[in-house]
Amino acid sequence: LQWSSPPEAIESFKSQEIWLAPPQFYELCRLCNFSSLHELHKFSSDRALEGCECWMPVILNASDGFIQLLPGDELYPEDPDYTGEKKILMSTDKKVEDLMKEGRVFHRIVIKSSNNLAVYVNIQAKYKHMNPLMIDCSVYNNRL
Repeated sequence: LQWSSPPEAIESFKSQEIWLAPPQFYELCRLCNFSSLHELHKFSSDRALEGCECWMPVILNASDGFIQLLPGDELYPEDPDYTGEKKILMSTDKKVEDLMKEGRVFHRIVIKSSNNLAVYVNIQAKYKHMNPLMIDCSVYNNRL
């Protein structure tokens, strides 16, 4: 067990020392907005009574990867399958890169492989929340 700051954890993920599930990667990207625990505490105290939004990621299968669509994304369905009873599968023959070039309103996590994730958000976060920093962990774009 090792303690890591959010940027350190993301670096460990990028170098494949650890694995992070997409929701945890997203939240670490959000925590990268704060340079200290004091800043995070002040932010959370200031927005504590604003409310929260329930999210249900929807997977879009592309020809070369997956996109986890989140509420507010232009491709997010109006009526997501919260229970799994409808067995709705979203898929396309397009490549992830083409979907990104065609799109304008993003709230998504692009998944090319288990250690190749990227967060794209250009919508306003609800309830005075903080959007994640858009960090790309792909091998061809290795930056933090």
